[in-house]
Amino acid sequence: MRAVIQRVSEASVTTEGKITGIIKNGLLVLLGIENADGTADLEWLSAKMVNMRIFNDQQGVMNVSIKDAGGDILLVSQFTLHASTQKGNRPSYSRAGKGDFAVPLYEKMIVQLEKDLGKKIQTGTFGADMKVTLTNDGPVTIIIDSKNKE
Repeated sequence: MRAVIQRVSEASVTTEGKITGIIKNGLLVLLGIENADGTADLEWLSAKMVNMRIFNDQQGVMNVSIKDAGGDILLVSQFTLHASTQKGNRPSYSRAGKGDFAVPLYEKMIVQLEKDLGKKIQTGTFGADMKVTLTNDGPVTIIIDSKNKE
């Protein structure tokens, strides 16, 4: 599982002209699921996102987690995070999990994030053509991969 995490002052996702998720201060998470992912990946990734200290404390130092800051999460599926650009100019998405495999994991990730965060999260629409808007705060953008825990 791969996630691009952006600290935002606001973010929203629209599908077919309808807003499906919107947050103020929090994290916009673009999530890519690959065929090799499982429950252990989503549990590790969820805990890492919820407890990562990337919000400012009173001294302006990134020392507060989203959970402690009381922020929100907007989760958006994005299969292109597993693009391979090794050969040619057209990316291959063969590592990206197909819907029948990825949708159940995406839904489990929603449940896991809500459990770890202690409140409901906002989401996009899996597999849809979505429009995402955001105001990146900082900017702070972090990439995490459950297969490359660095």
